[in-house]
Amino acid sequence: MITPDMFSEEDPLPAADKKPADKEADKIAAEDYSADDITVLKGLEAVRKRPAMFIGDVSKRGLHHLVYEVVDNSVDESLAGFCDKINVTIKADGSCSVTDNGRGIPVEMHKEEGRPALELVMTVLHAGGKFDKGTYKISGGLHGVGVSVVNALSEWCRVEVHRGGKIHTQEYHRGDIATPLKTAGNTTKTGTTVTFKPDPEIFRVTVFDFETIQERLRELAFLNKSLEIELVDERPGQERREVHQYKGGLSEFVAYMDRSRIALIPKPIVIEGEKEAVPVELAFQYNDSYNENIFTFVNSINTIEGGTHLSGFRSALTRSLNQYAAKNNLFKGEKGAKGKGAFTLSGEDVREGLTAVLSVKVAEPQFEGQTKTKLGNSEVKGICDSIIMEGMADYFERNPSVAKRIIEKAELAARSREAARKAKDLIRRKSALDSMSLPGKLADCSNKDPHLCELYLVEGDSAGGSAKQGRDRRFQAILPLRGKVINAERARIDKLLNNTEIQAIITALGTGYGGDEELAGETNGESNSSDFNLANLRYHKIIIMTDADVDGSHIRTLLLTFLYRKMPQLIHNGHVYIAQPPLYRIRQAGKDYYAYTDEQQEVLMKRLKQEKKTSKIEVSRYKGLGEMNPEQLWSTTMDPATRTLLQVTVEDATEADSIFSRLMGENVETRREFIETNAKFVTFLDV
Repeated sequence: MITPDMFSEEDPLPAADKKPADKEADKIAAEDYSADDITVLKGLEAVRKRPAMFIGDVSKRGLHHLVYEVVDNSVDESLAGFCDKINVTIKADGSCSVTDNGRGIPVEMHKEEGRPALELVMTVLHAGGKFDKGTYKISGGLHGVGVSVVNALSEWCRVEVHRGGKIHTQEYHRGDIATPLKTAGNTTKTGTTVTFKPDPEIFRVTVFDFETIQERLRELAFLNKSLEIELVDERPGQERREVHQYKGGLSEFVAYMDRSRIALIPKPIVIEGEKEAVPVELAFQYNDSYNENIFTFVNSINTIEGGTHLSGFRSALTRSLNQYAAKNNLFKGEKGAKGKGAFTLSGEDVREGLTAVLSVKVAEPQFEGQTKTKLGNSEVKGICDSIIMEGMADYFERNPSVAKRIIEKAELAARSREAARKAKDLIRRKSALDSMSLPGKLADCSNKDPHLCELYLVEGDSAGGSAKQGRDRRFQAILPLRGKVINAERARIDKLLNNTEIQAIITALGTGYGGDEELAGETNGESNSSDFNLANLRYHKIIIMTDADVDGSHIRTLLLTFLYRKMPQLIHNGHVYIAQPPLYRIRQAGKDYYAYTDEQQEVLMKRLKQEKKTSKIEVSRYKGLGEMNPEQLWSTTMDPATRTLLQVTVEDATEADSIFSRLMGENVETRREFIETNAKFVTFLDV
């Protein structure tokens, strides 16, 4: 989900702003570079030296990634047909234990290496059973680095293997072998238990969050309906146990995600099939919202950037609805969007109000990039297209009333989209790089390299004025926003694109808006040059800067809702940030100090009283950005050398979707429930 806990601080000052002395030092370092400077990292040293290369970061997100790496190995045992139960336990001492009833990691001696196989799996990168498809025909862990990385980044790790009628154990310390492989007794069970304690020398935070882990385990249970996953918390005062098992699989997954929306059809549509040894599962539902929510998975891996399986689904959905509607004369109109030929639904039309989960199992998945977020296997598109087309044709023939209702909603979306076309074309014309076409209230920067440029979306003209005066004009652009932008969760496309503030944002960004992003052949329509194109982004940092009060929080949420729902690529590619203006100014002896949280303010006050006991202290709480003069706004919130930016990331897309739906949607009851549940966590409320 999108929460401040999952934001990360920004990178240092852009390269263009390096001081001359820094550049000179770089030059000297380059001249002295020789063979003696080459460092060879052995064993798991590379993991401990550069942990972020393997787990993303060393914050809360990276910490929980350790749990997922171990759990994914157990899920692979389930995919192979040897495991149906997984237990994850947060121990009282802060360690985490993952147990499965699979085959157990092999402990026999490896012929070539002359070491127990368990030792190799735990202490050597790229050692595992995922490379031999005779062992794992389908797996999520492809690189053989998962559990060895967990071992390397743990203060200690202990593995217990039940295999061949014996219990085998081995312990490790920061990736190194601490004890030899031992036989600890007899057993009638099979399976593996990995227990590890995150290393405080590596991680900023070593405390596991129950809810964060539970979201991922719930997702895995939905995707693997034969699997039971138990999560237990044994920490004093936090004792808790949750069991996740969903016999309905993806159908229950869709129902869970749509729980705060009003469904338009009786129950989710489920399509399953297999071709060329690729099983395909799909469940989808239509609701009363105006947004599409499609989640795709390959071997239980969330492919947030989609890929060929998503293209196959989109193509099949659009063609099957158009074919059924044409065959049964369901279209009310006679002309298409541009007045040419029969009426035809576009991909955007048929996906309005759609919630879908697509899961495929591929023996040799080819992902674009090591992040494994986009499937590249070309053959999977045709497989998904064929299976889904056949399944939908069969379903519609047996459920004509459902098909009619879906087509009616899609046709209404098409009419609204046509009404929005003029606004979209206007945005396209304004989005040209010619500065004369940019929004009049935008104060652009002089640098034209998007990698070095940043755009501040600022609440109000007053704060916008201070930001314009205080900024560094070389690389900082300012776009003041008047009032609260339209709620993208509730607004149809035509109303959204006719909103003045939304138009200004899209125009300033330069990316265009919308577009199906399908492979050729999905629709009979033509691509439009106003469709979203990330390559045209004019600023690689988009910074939301609002007041630290209730209205400011609401405006920030509205902006995040628009970006998440309508331009998710900006968030997925790390371009969206939240500015952190100070809450307090503390003045003592003519010098100003700033605190960004209530806790910082208390600590700073105590320190100043101790250092200068007789000096008077004045404390001011900022309620708005406009209260700061340009110099203060620059030094506290905009100067790359001193500011704090929080990067917006989506760790759990399904939970993010749920939160936006509950907070910004039409369903009052689910919003009230969310507020009542989370009210206890509010420590300061400025009304």
